Amino acid sequence: MIVRTAHTHELDAAVLEAAHALLVDVFEGELEPSDWDNCLGGIHALAYDGDELIGHGAVIQRRLLHAGRSLRAGYVEGVGVRAGRRRAGVAGAVMEALEGVIDRAYDLGALGSTDEGLPFYTGRGWRPWEGPLRVLTPDGLVDTPDESGWILVFGGAVHAGSELICADFRDGDVW
Repeated sequence: MIVRTAHTHELDAAVLEAAHALLVDVFEGELEPSDWDNCLGGIHALAYDGDELIGHGAVIQRRLLHAGRSLRAGYVEGVGVRAGRRRAGVAGAVMEALEGVIDRAYDLGALGSTDEGLPFYTGRGWRPWEGPLRVLTPDGLVDTPDESGWILVFGGAVHAGSELICADFRDGDVW
């Protein structure tokens, strides 16, 4: 297995289509167009076995507000591994590549986890955010209590019991 990292602009249409198709398959048709759109514009980690794409993840930049500071967060999106290739280290290799990007380019990492992903991420050192979560929307600041326990952070000098605000509103899932 080889993991390649590249910015969205470095990937041709065929690679992006393959990554999108992989995620549609992995998420069993529940991948919304906005979910895919949220994967674009950052660094992709693409895991290959020969010519076959077997894993994907992306890290994009988002602004998070914490303790009076605007933090440059590497936000992880679209992590998935092809069925039949799971539990073989592919997701770990993808996340290792993304965490390296986060360590070198961002103040901290963040992501929104699924039920299935939570043990995987916490096992890698990602920590659930324990304080209030909010998002800055066109209508103002909105509490997002339903995200409690599912938003995880990685690295960074942050106090997990205090408030965390996502300062960049987007279509689809705000976190």
